[in-house]
Amino acid sequence: MGNQLDRITHLNYSELPTGDPSGLEKDELRVGVAYFFSDEEEEVDDRTPSDCGFTKDHSPTEEGPLSVSEVEYSAFCSQECIFSKLRENEDLNVYSAKTLLTMCKPGDLLELVATAQAPHWVIFEQDDQIIHLHKGEIRKDSLLEISNGRHGRIVNNRYRYRPLPPDLVMQNAAGHVGLNSEEICWTNSESFAAWCRFGKREFKAGGEAHSAEQQYFLKVHLSGSEVHTLVFRSLEDMIRERRRVDASGILKELSLVNGGKE
Repeated sequence: MGNQLDRITHLNYSELPTGDPSGLEKDELRVGVAYFFSDEEEEVDDRTPSDCGFTKDHSPTEEGPLSVSEVEYSAFCSQECIFSKLRENEDLNVYSAKTLLTMCKPGDLLELVATAQAPHWVIFEQDDQIIHLHKGEIRKDSLLEISNGRHGRIVNNRYRYRPLPPDLVMQNAAGHVGLNSEEICWTNSESFAAWCRFGKREFKAGGEAHSAEQQYFLKVHLSGSEVHTLVFRSLEDMIRERRRVDASGILKELSLVNGGKE
């Protein structure tokens, strides 16, 4: 209990901007965050593109885009769409790490994907350097080395929040390099990278107050027109479940709206 109390009392949100970029966030509605690290963070496996489930797209070049079979989602907070991963609305093709480097700018949000794995999210810094949460530590690594067979894409618009300026995104990321398990308050690579780009406390573990009025709805788009809708009380919980589905392919029916179909 003593250690947990120390973590809470030493929490300081003033180290870097973490508020809503729109300026609408109300501090009095937020709760403190106990720093901890969840062991759910994924490993970056040493796989070749063929092992990762990629198939070649129609491209004249060897380094062209690839496609991978993935679950598609959309997510809402109350009635507002806050997240979208739908093939009909965006390009979900992925590229080799080498090709991806030619497409990136400092502060870009990148997603490395492979079949039957939770995606690994990173912040692109410069050259081939990225900053990410990996194995319980905020690290700076080479994208070429850390990709290990995974292909990736830029996902700056996956979340519908207004992004911070690139220099502030990099300040958020670089300011945490070197922190490890007991000093961080994100449970996976996606939450950390998204927090760096959008600055919203909701991405932190325990970073938002739970209320009956505010609910998150995750729509899992299956084959055809079938949609399963899951209900969550926090963005953190919703991200955790979506990543678990990506890694396992199994839906855990926590709370279904309209019998789970629409």
